[in-house]
Amino acid sequence: MSGWNENAIPDQSGRVAVVTGANSGIGYVTARELARKGARVVLACRSEARGVEARDRLVGEVPRADVEFARLDLGDLSGVREFAAAYPYDCLDLLVDNAGVMALPYGTTADGFETQFGVNHLGHFALTGLLLPTLLATPAARVVVVSSSAHVLANIDIDDLNSERRYRRWIAYARSKTANLLFVHELARRLAVHGSDVIAAAAHPGYAATNLQTAGPKMTGRRAAERFMEIGNRFFAQSADAGALPTLYAATAPDVSPDSFTGPSLAGWRGSPVPSRRAPWTRNDQAAQRLWTASEQLTGVTYDALKA
Repeated sequence: MSGWNENAIPDQSGRVAVVTGANSGIGYVTARELARKGARVVLACRSEARGVEARDRLVGEVPRADVEFARLDLGDLSGVREFAAAYPYDCLDLLVDNAGVMALPYGTTADGFETQFGVNHLGHFALTGLLLPTLLATPAARVVVVSSSAHVLANIDIDDLNSERRYRRWIAYARSKTANLLFVHELARRLAVHGSDVIAAAAHPGYAATNLQTAGPKMTGRRAAERFMEIGNRFFAQSADAGALPTLYAATAPDVSPDSFTGPSLAGWRGSPVPSRRAPWTRNDQAAQRLWTASEQLTGVTYDALKA
């Protein structure tokens, strides 16, 4: 794994991948490199304008790329259902649950969930469950969920998943990223129990320069905080290309294990992909099962093929 980079990605010809949030940052680089290796890639993005622009930009960088845009709003469960119902292929080799929001002011999704929990976890939980039959029908398929090293800041509060008692933007973000890891933990367990060869794994980019860092300050007009994040991105963060490597490794490397967590080598901050440290609560079976049950109830999406 040491020194692994995009040149080591195996041939992806004949494979179909869906990458959420593929219009910018880690998602765009992930989609581009999968397409460069021959995969057919669906760019699943909330904004049609940004999604189409990203598709055109990607084809400009990789002229033979087989890519298409499909609208997906993870903050609206009806839109998630529409995306899954319209998915046109009878196979799905790779689902990269990448899209996310970070440290936003308090808000709610179309379905009334706290935005970070609703988009980062529940939207992807629903999407994965709705696409599960196609994943199970595809030999050696993978689900890669993009979490964050910031998950160590907070465990989930199963009795206050939507932060209704008290909202702190960074704690809410950390809880949503812990939820990502608990989701992968329980999904991997259920896949194993049912004898499936689908691999569920997680990754994180370390500190990578993307538009995530500045979105929250922009929304609230905090120019000083926005400027601070811009300086951090410029002088301390690694590029989005480097930040995408853990995701690409988890998505394509032959030795990826179920419920693994891949991140950058240098203190989880930057560098080539390696196994990443994770908080012990992200491997708590009881917490993962309780979150799973709550997620099914909140989204109305049940993983019938993987009933425990």
